[in-house]
Amino acid sequence: MRVHPFRVVTAAWQHRSLVLQLTKREVVKRYRGSVLGLLWAMAYPVLILAIYTFVFKVIFKVRWEQTDSNIDYALILFAGLIVYNFFSECLGSAPALLQNHQSYVKKVIFPLEILPWVLIGNALFHAAVSVGVLMAGLLVMNQTLPLTIVLLPLVFLPLILLTLGGVWFFSSLAVYLRDIGQVVSVSLVLLMFVSPILYPMSAVPDAIAPYMFLNPLAPILVAAQQVCVFGVFPSATQWLWVFLVAWALAWLGLVWFQKTRPGFADVL
Repeated sequence: MRVHPFRVVTAAWQHRSLVLQLTKREVVKRYRGSVLGLLWAMAYPVLILAIYTFVFKVIFKVRWEQTDSNIDYALILFAGLIVYNFFSECLGSAPALLQNHQSYVKKVIFPLEILPWVLIGNALFHAAVSVGVLMAGLLVMNQTLPLTIVLLPLVFLPLILLTLGGVWFFSSLAVYLRDIGQVVSVSLVLLMFVSPILYPMSAVPDAIAPYMFLNPLAPILVAAQQVCVFGVFPSATQWLWVFLVAWALAWLGLVWFQKTRPGFADVL
């Protein structure tokens, strides 16, 4: 079956009401039965930012690139983690996605390719809450917000596409190879330490630095820190290349998903 490259986004648009309905259900289900309910979505990032601020500003007194910048290391770290957590939350859930929705798999008319979009919507909700907490932290600690923060949705576009491709690929592969869940979990831990989250790119040795950007998450992380914290415009050329690569990976993931889809019901 031929899969047009624009099917990456048109499938979600075509079934947008269903995607929104399922996303809302997933968000509500996550906090159903808890005392604070949806307030946990805000309480968790607030708590994390408070812990980072205490540990890195009060105890370790870490500075980014060892400069005298008044931008707290905790805020830079938190900005990078918003991107990483979005990616890892979706990819970490991908191997069990189809297994957790077996009833949909066995419905002939259900558009299975939109299930990754539901994961994306759920993760976007929590990322948006975390961005709100980051903005509050910037206002409290620096008394200002960089105007470039309005570019964050553009930074997230290639991130969403990259994540979609990964979810389509690993969710379908895990149907046939159950060990994929363990492989993805270990890989996500490794990815955190080889991505510029805990350290700036300038701290990477020159011999290794060119290879860092083979990690497609690296330029997105750097761009997010630039627009959210440093007030720097990311490179338009680099953004375009990352966007095109992410789109290509998303399309390849969807092609793989659709090619392997006929066997899902038999295996599950």
